[in-house]
Amino acid sequence: MKRFFAVLVALATLALGATAEAKLSIVATTPNLASVAKEVAGDDADVTALALHTQDPHFVDAKPKLALTLAKADLLISAGLSLEIGWLPTLQTGARNGDIQRGGKGYLDCSQFVKVLDVPEGKVDRSMGDVHPQGNPHYMYDPRQAARVAKGIAEKLAKLDPAHAGDYKKNAISFIKRLGKATKGWQKKLAKAKGAKIIAYHKSYPYLANWLGLDVVEHVEPRPGIPPNPHHVTHVLDVAKQDHVKAILQEAFYPAKTSEMIAKQAGLTVLRLPAAPNFKGGEGYIEHMSRVVNALAKVYQ
Repeated sequence: MKRFFAVLVALATLALGATAEAKLSIVATTPNLASVAKEVAGDDADVTALALHTQDPHFVDAKPKLALTLAKADLLISAGLSLEIGWLPTLQTGARNGDIQRGGKGYLDCSQFVKVLDVPEGKVDRSMGDVHPQGNPHYMYDPRQAARVAKGIAEKLAKLDPAHAGDYKKNAISFIKRLGKATKGWQKKLAKAKGAKIIAYHKSYPYLANWLGLDVVEHVEPRPGIPPNPHHVTHVLDVAKQDHVKAILQEAFYPAKTSEMIAKQAGLTVLRLPAAPNFKGGEGYIEHMSRVVNALAKVYQ
């Protein structure tokens, strides 16, 4: 009998130890946020991205397996500003995990940490296209905003997992320092691009433009999320020629046919930029931004 109870105590101790050492489960909506979260969490958490780097984060299929991932999550990290409004609420409901609902202890909207751009003035309605009422959600194209996000994630993780708070703070500081060093190099590499007039496909680049001093003079889409039409394409061609634009910037998941036609007629270069790091493939945020900068450098060095 004594031996039996000794075995039970040993098993219970092992179970408690396993629970105590269990890693946090972090789920981020985008690969950008997942990559930064991984930098901050280090070995103390498992990080998953819901969207793939090849997907438009506005439109992600709310598949049951993603809801299952959220059901087991300790923390859900979102970009906010309505970027995921078309699919994330469905997954949150299906997950039946109270902690990761908006306002829950395991929910983090990273837009609260950034300086939001393109906040609309006045009434916003669907006739204006896919306009985000709280501001533009594509802030991860600015490494300065990514640094703020890293700090915010570290603070949230410290509250959820106080035992590793020191690790999260240390990891965040290390990442921010490395990012700062890389940012200086990127800015030096693209110094000649400052003031350059560009055309973008979608309103994805106000933060990139703000960081590098670019001037977005027009968009291929007549309104956000609305496909280009012949009349607007003619207008974009006129702007490209009049303003001596050198490049059209667009994320790789958008169709390139119209942009390539404009580029051919106006003598431009189409830069199909990576929208996010290949998180599943092990690519980090700094490596991803290096690819963005290198693509721009081919035109503006």
